[in-house]
This record gives sequence, C-alpha cells and structure tokens, in this order.
Amino acid sequence: MSTTKKRKNHTAEFKARVGLEAIRSQKTINEIGQEYGVHPVQVGQWKKAIQGKRLLKHVLPLFRSIRFFNIPRQ
Repeated sequence: MSTTKKRKNHTAEFKARVGLEAIRSQKTINEIGQEYGVHPVQVGQWKKAIQGKRLLKHVLPLFRSIRFFNIPRQ
C-alpha cells in the first residue's frame, strides 16, 4: 500500500523572498534551494519571473496573478 505525498503550496511572499534571494545573493541556486527546501528548478523559475517584471514593487502581484503558481486571490 502506497501513500501519496501532498504537494507544498507556497505563499506569494515566500516565492518573492526566495526569488529575490536568488537575484541578489552570492549563493548558487542549488544552495538557495537547499536552504529553503525547494527544488533548484523552482528557485530559477521564481527568479526568472521576478526578473521579467524588473520592478520589485510588482513582485507580489506578479506571483498572485500567474495561474501556474495556483495562488488564490485574497
């Protein structure tokens, strides 16, 4: 009998924190992924999403508006 593992749902704030860390940090994407407990590919996707906007004041709305991240609007 196998048990299924529930997927993690990260908040927009968490995604922004990790993505911004990846942009400004001297750590590698792998190190950041290990530190926050997320896959390095995910860190890279969040970083790329933030860099695409270029304006940090739009970071949280960006993560709330992308359907890919499955974030319910509040």
